[in-house]
Amino acid sequence: MLDRWTMPLTQAPLRRLAAAASTCRVSPDQVSVAAFAVGMLALPLLALEWYLPALAAILLNRLGDGLDGALARHTGRTSDAGGFLDIGFDFVFYAAVVLGFALADPAANALAAALLLFAFIGTGTSFLAFAIMATKHRLERPHFESKAFYYLHGLTEGTETLLAFVLFCLFPHHFALLATLFAVACLITTATRLWGGYHTLRAQASQLEANS
Repeated sequence: MLDRWTMPLTQAPLRRLAAAASTCRVSPDQVSVAAFAVGMLALPLLALEWYLPALAAILLNRLGDGLDGALARHTGRTSDAGGFLDIGFDFVFYAAVVLGFALADPAANALAAALLLFAFIGTGTSFLAFAIMATKHRLERPHFESKAFYYLHGLTEGTETLLAFVLFCLFPHHFALLATLFAVACLITTATRLWGGYHTLRAQASQLEANS
């Protein structure tokens, strides 16, 4: 929901970072891999209850996640392979963070973590399933031209997920409550994406039939 406002604010700083990174001959895929590696450090750090170092790893991962795309556009090296790598790393990273909190305190956190992972399956599959169909029908991305995949709107997007992770790390003893609330928001996102995606594709099919 917030991505349409936060993304324009981050693009100028990311372009400057991308220009600097390009002088070091760093490739976008190398940035993706490095950001993923750093982000995965959050899993053992969270399991050890080192929440602030884990938060630093999470923030660095998100910085790298924005930088790889900006670097690809700056150098003219955008590719489907890079976009695939980026989105695949994202979902593994998201799940790793939630798993880290479950390992930190299984008795208190495991059930809420399982619920949130269940909700992530819904947001992720609805996002990717529609992206496949949108690419097939060449639907445009009016608000997210920089995205490698069609970005179907929802209540919980990248910005909300990052904010949730920050809150989890700052208030780890309230993880169960925070994760449950965020899971509910993710389930609402799944429902609205399924509804919106279905009707969008139905309308697209009707338009094609009318034009044929």
